[in-house]
Formats: sequence, structure tokens, C-alpha cells
Amino acid sequence: MDRKLKNTLILLAILIAIIIGGSAFTFFYQEGKIAEKEEEMEALNLNAYDTKELLAQLDNLNVEVAKLDSILDLRKFNIPVNLTQYDFYNFVVNISSLFSSKSFVNIEFREQLEDEHFRHYEYRLFGTATFNDLYKLIYAIERSKGLKKVTTSNMNNIVEVDEEGRPSYLVGYDMSVSVYFSDNDRYASTEFQENNIVPNRIYDVFFPLIRKEIPPNTDNLLDVQTAQLLALLPEGAFLSGNSDSTYVLNKGDKVYLGYVTDVDHKKNEVKFILNKGGIIEKVSLGIE
Repeated sequence: MDRKLKNTLILLAILIAIIIGGSAFTFFYQEGKIAEKEEEMEALNLNAYDTKELLAQLDNLNVEVAKLDSILDLRKFNIPVNLTQYDFYNFVVNISSLFSSKSFVNIEFREQLEDEHFRHYEYRLFGTATFNDLYKLIYAIERSKGLKKVTTSNMNNIVEVDEEGRPSYLVGYDMSVSVYFSDNDRYASTEFQENNIVPNRIYDVFFPLIRKEIPPNTDNLLDVQTAQLLALLPEGAFLSGNSDSTYVLNKGDKVYLGYVTDVDHKKNEVKFILNKGGIIEKVSLGIE
């Protein structure tokens, strides 16, 4: 066979192979890709919105978000988002700034626990405080907007006497506190506003009804137990004390551990009421 004819046939065979391969690639492979892209274009066209419509949808969604946020804000308690340990330390420091000089609180972090829907920190609070200062602390924890709970507590009464002999009745306490938080904003409003966590004073249930500690007579008042009625005057009663001090007293005037209740000129006597560590006594002095 002529060499030139042979080369021509080889080139023709290669050309036919390229045409067959290209046709197969176009009709079998690319046809599927083209159909897939056409379906995607149809889906995009169905969900395509203009800018005005998207802005209107955004405004509606913002209104719904504001409604949900106001509902959360009206709830008594919220569970904050991603709370740090510093937040609770700062909370306790702010509350303890209202304490008297005799009260203090120690804070000890224990652990972080995982619950089904949220997490919480465990703290130990312990120290000594007056009853109403301790009440302020517990009230603030239980009434705070961010959910906190006192889980366990132990309390005991403590009596401290200063250098002048004045007793102070305090409470020693040791309690566990759980502070709750979440990793999402499902339980909290965007604008956090603390509840009113400052309580009114209440009766001190740890104050003993009968006390053996009697405050000293630092104001040099008349001690009725050792006093003597010397005379009754128009302006009151003239009495002497155990240190040769003299006093002119009238109804309502203070004496050591009590006050004058009456000056009776007809019976020539003066009446007192005394509080001796919770024991109330009525005492009368007459002219000897």
C-alpha cells in the first residue's frame, strides 16, 4: 500500500475515534450535568426574591424577635448566656458592700456541672454576719434576675463581746449556691435588667430572748438597783446613785437598762421598767 495512502487512512481513523468519543462525552456525560444544572436554576428561580420583599421579611422577623424578647424579659428569672465565674464574684461583692463592719463573706468555687438543657456553677459561701446582713445575701441570691439558688445551708449563733463589754449577736453560716447559665439565648432576654434585690429589715430570729450578756453602763446613767429616791420636786424626782452622783429624772427619761415610767407625787414614789437581758422587771422606789 502506498505510504501516503496509509498515513491518510490512519489520520482518518483517529479523526473518527475523536468524533465518536466527543459525541459520547457530549450526549452521555454532559447531558446529565446540563439537566442537573437546569434543575438547580429552576429551584433558584422559584426561591428568588427582590430586595424589597427580603427587607419586609426582615422587618417582620425583627418584630417577632422583639415580642419573644419582651416575654422573656417579663419572666421573673432568666438563665444568662455563657456566664463567667467573675460575674458571680462581682455579684457577691456588690451585695456585701451593704454589710455592716461585723459581717463578711468568703467565696469558694467548687465545680461546673452539666445539665440536660443548661449548665451551672457550684459555689461555697461562708463567714459571719449579722442576721439582717445574711438575710440580704440570701434574698439577693434567691431574687436575682439571673437564676441562682441556695441549695444547702448551715447556720449557728455567735456572741462577740467588744472591749467595752457590749455584746453582738451574729450568725455563722456555710451554704452552697448554684448559679445557672446556658450556651444559647433561649432562656434570656437581650436587655438584662436586675430585679429589686435589696430587702427590708426583718426580726432577728437568732437574737436570744434571754441573755446573760448585759451591756455596760457607758453613758453613766442611773443604776436603779443601787439608787435612792431623795425627794420629789415639781420638775421631777431627785435621786442619788451608787457613786454619789445625783439625778433629776421625769417620766420617760432613760436609766441604766430601762426608763422612768411614772413619777407619783401622791404616793411619793418613782416607777421604772428595766430589761435585764430579756427579763422585764418593774421597779418602784419610794422615799425612806
